[in-house]
Amino acid sequence: MTITQLYYVLAVAEYKNFTLAAEKCFVTQPTLSMQIQKLEDELSILIFDRSKKPILLTEVGEKIVNQAKNIVNEAGRIKDIVEQQKGYIGGEFKVGIIPTVMPTLLPMFLNNFIKKYPKVNLIIEEQTTEEIIKRLKNGHLDCAIAATPLEEENLKEIVLYYEPFVAYIPENHSSFDKKEITIDDIDLDTILLLQDGHCFRNGILNLCKNNKYIVDSHFQLESGSFETLIKLADEGLGTTLLPYLHTLDLNEKNKSKLRPFKDPKPAREVSLIYPKNELKIHIINALRDVISGVVRGAIAFSDVEIISPKSKK
Repeated sequence: MTITQLYYVLAVAEYKNFTLAAEKCFVTQPTLSMQIQKLEDELSILIFDRSKKPILLTEVGEKIVNQAKNIVNEAGRIKDIVEQQKGYIGGEFKVGIIPTVMPTLLPMFLNNFIKKYPKVNLIIEEQTTEEIIKRLKNGHLDCAIAATPLEEENLKEIVLYYEPFVAYIPENHSSFDKKEITIDDIDLDTILLLQDGHCFRNGILNLCKNNKYIVDSHFQLESGSFETLIKLADEGLGTTLLPYLHTLDLNEKNKSKLRPFKDPKPAREVSLIYPKNELKIHIINALRDVISGVVRGAIAFSDVEIISPKSKK
């Protein structure tokens, strides 16, 4: 039994296809199939039911896959231990970032991180929270940046910052003349939201549900970007909420339409998320330190109320 064989087993278990698994492992399909067959012969069992399409795990195969994940992860820790001992911070490192954080946070820290750790090959992917969780658990991401808490088993979270919600109120709205607003000033019948699947949208709905609003809008427009929501609000179609960092790059005219919430300000918690096996923890810590350093100067809010990104049924 070898680590390579277990790695191939995990690939087939994930993709449910020998050819596709071989492509992902950068080997030929006969090579992958032969190694898995050798493992099955050694154990005198079948890991996969090849008669099914797509290929399925046998009952014992499911148990083997669960154990194989632990073995492959622990084997990966040996390299991490050696690199940490040598003080080496480098190599390929895959990071997933949710769409409502990527445009504002990435430009703040990326250049600093690259200059400080030039040997790290950052591969950054924009993904939804749901996809991030899936890819972290499958080992296709080393860490991610998303709104928390997620309360996901086998994942750890390190809080980076708390980002308040800020209301964008057009001039024709009844709350425009207020210096600060409360959630009672937000009308869910005319609020403009991001499309379903965005955790920021879930946060807004959870914020309103916490205040006993009924989410049953007679009129609702949804978009994939904050820029579109702002333009729709300017057309008199409603109001919207924005994450604080997104408001920093608005022009002065649009900034005049921003209204903060009264304390405690509703906010989202943004964290680094990574598997509990802590593979590449030295790079994760380096990333945390760089991000915390640049964000600390941009966000100085302390009296906030964290709104969960998880959709409430």
